[in-house]
Amino acid sequence: MKMAVLQTVLLVFPFLYTSQTTSDEDCKLWRDLDSAVVHKDGHIVLAGMFPIHSKGVEQELNITSRPEQRTCRGFNMRVFRWSQSMIFFIEEINRNPALLPNITLGYRLYDTCGLTTLSQRTALSVVSQPRRKSSSGVCSTPSIPIIIGDSGSTLSMANSRLLNLFRIPLVSYFASCACLSDKHQFPYFFRTIPSDVNQANALARLVKHFGWTWVGTVGADDAYGRTGIDMFTAEVTRLGVCVAYRVIIPKLPTQQQLQEIVRTIRDSTARVLVVFAIEEDIKPVVDEIIRQNVTGKQWVASEAWVTSTLISTTDNYPSLSGTIGFAIRRAEISGLKSFLESIQPLAKPYNPFAREFWETQFQCSLNTSLPFASTTEPVQYSRTCSGKEMIMETQSIYNDVSELRVTYNMHKAVYTVAYALHNLLLCQRENVSAFTKSCPDILNLQPWQVVEVLRKVNYTNIFGDLIYFDKNGDPVGSYDIVNWQRGREEDPVQYVTVGRFDSSSPTAKQLVLNQDKIIWHGGNQSECIPCPEDFWSNQLRNHCIPKQIEFLSYSEAFGMALAATAILGAVSAVTVAVIFFRYRYTPLVRANNSELSFLLLLSLTLCFMCALTFLGQPSRWACPLRRTAFGLTFALCLSCLLSKTLVVLMAFKATLPGNNTARWFRPPQQRLGVFLCSVLQGGVCAAWLTTAPPYPVRNTWLYRDRIILECHLGSVALFSCVLGYIGCLAAFCFILAFLARKLPDNFNEAKFITFSMLIFCAVWITFIPAYVSSPGKFTVAVEIFAILASSYGVLLCIFAPKCYIIIFMPERNSKKYLMSQR
Repeated sequence: MKMAVLQTVLLVFPFLYTSQTTSDEDCKLWRDLDSAVVHKDGHIVLAGMFPIHSKGVEQELNITSRPEQRTCRGFNMRVFRWSQSMIFFIEEINRNPALLPNITLGYRLYDTCGLTTLSQRTALSVVSQPRRKSSSGVCSTPSIPIIIGDSGSTLSMANSRLLNLFRIPLVSYFASCACLSDKHQFPYFFRTIPSDVNQANALARLVKHFGWTWVGTVGADDAYGRTGIDMFTAEVTRLGVCVAYRVIIPKLPTQQQLQEIVRTIRDSTARVLVVFAIEEDIKPVVDEIIRQNVTGKQWVASEAWVTSTLISTTDNYPSLSGTIGFAIRRAEISGLKSFLESIQPLAKPYNPFAREFWETQFQCSLNTSLPFASTTEPVQYSRTCSGKEMIMETQSIYNDVSELRVTYNMHKAVYTVAYALHNLLLCQRENVSAFTKSCPDILNLQPWQVVEVLRKVNYTNIFGDLIYFDKNGDPVGSYDIVNWQRGREEDPVQYVTVGRFDSSSPTAKQLVLNQDKIIWHGGNQSECIPCPEDFWSNQLRNHCIPKQIEFLSYSEAFGMALAATAILGAVSAVTVAVIFFRYRYTPLVRANNSELSFLLLLSLTLCFMCALTFLGQPSRWACPLRRTAFGLTFALCLSCLLSKTLVVLMAFKATLPGNNTARWFRPPQQRLGVFLCSVLQGGVCAAWLTTAPPYPVRNTWLYRDRIILECHLGSVALFSCVLGYIGCLAAFCFILAFLARKLPDNFNEAKFITFSMLIFCAVWITFIPAYVSSPGKFTVAVEIFAILASSYGVLLCIFAPKCYIIIFMPERNSKKYLMSQR
């Protein structure tokens, strides 16, 4: 497959064919695909790819003419500093006699404009270097065994796939997408910036650490942005945090799209938003944020823009103050500032980007016939530069070396390559090429020979950091946690280090924060005072206000409805008792054991009244009362039902000849049975009240902005015993009633008890999951509902049919009808 692709590339780009020729004419025909290059020869040449211009200029393409050289706009001084830093590090290595002695490193630096097509064209230009005739008359190309770049993840993915064909290693200083760790797709890719897997996990843990439970996510429309927010969302969701929205920023957003993005951010109730994007992608959104004057949001930045001076301007600070995020580790690089400020626009070797930088910085045009870079869209200024202007007298991101983070990654990339080449030069036994089994010629290196030693490189740099690659070509995930702060209004934004994350440390020690140094959005730390436990900050975050006290009250509509339902149930039970008392001498009432019926109605009345104890503010007496009243009243109710069921069952068995069991179920024995069953429950409740009774608590952990007043169970084991005993009585009653269901219908009360127990059991079985999953005061509402539903079930199933016959069908309330069978 790879051979087929390679053949296709060679057909499209025949200049890639590397057969040697002795013709000087043939050598001259070879040229760069791209003239936007800064170069210096050496024994070994390193290629560097940088988006020195941030955007491409649109061009019209047609099939009738060859496309012109792609031009770009938006000169990026920060990226230009990166390219100059690469030159500085290479010159530093060349001066070091202990590293690559007698070997000179050269360089070829390209502008990719952040465009995939131009970046791939650059990669092909590196592969097809201009051929030159050696002293022996043989045409050859400079040895470029490795490429440092590109800055973006999407560009690095495209280039890596292309360079896989030639087994050329790519070492990126700023491509952090986790997808690039896939060695099946990118076997020759390395990087000196940590993978976003580390950053996504670190951001999720940061959000969780500060107790933020409702956040928004924003990402650029590329591999870096989409993969970053997807990994963050997966990890933060696992930690129990909810994501309010997911916004993707188009690469070329329209004004309408920007307004939609900002409207989503502005209108969301999520105060915290996490942004995965490079500075060029997030800038249009920030500009629209400023235009609409959106404030009150806490920004959490990824490493790509958290230290961007393009974003952290004094104009943007009112909306972005207190931004916090993870930044690449920084370093103080000695001599770099002097080197950057010593640049000359027309010095040799000629650097067309230095010329453009000079003219942009001083807003003037140089009087020279030397060409611009091929990617540059020339700008004519009204003033002429002398070329003697002083860079050190200016202040720009180019010569600002206070936040050398990506530049430090560049340092790691260049020095890592140098150490790998040095190991080849020494040809240590452990670094012998796995392919040739011999020491390669360092002056005629093949790219695949560098890959082997690059994988094994391991050294400690001058800053004390251990540099090595893991099996995926990634470094250790280490970040500084920075916070945007500013003293006075006229002061520039400062990136204050407030913590650190190191994935190589034990899990408990990976995230280290100094919260006293953090300044949040809209205030400074001297005014940031933690509110007491029972207080909460207001929306403006400038006062502590009492937290709302919450419990199920009689005064609220829901509480009123439950109370009214409970009172209605109690009145209904009393009404039935009155009806039964009025007709106590009728056959129907006497046949249904009037004494047990009155006792059952009394217990049901108490069950309904018991529900009222669950309403209102929990207190020292209310909490024990509601639990014990519940246990005792339901035990009495079920004891009566059990006794009634046994009476019905034994009444029919006693009609058999010689059966004397009925004498054990006369009224005294019935009363004794009910008493014993109730006393057992009373004993459990007494033990509960004396050892670990229920007590009121202030639940401050469920919600951050309110306090839930609720009753703690005290002893969970004894509460389980109370519920378990009630459950056993209900189950036993149901089984006996089920066995008696086939007795004669006109007299059979067992079938009504069966239905009532079915309802009772169904209610309390569903009560358990509902109780566990209901938050706050709704837990109490679930208990009240279960009490009322089961009580109504017993009252209606057992007594409604009897009351209907007594009042509306008195002809059936006769001994003759009751003794008949169907």
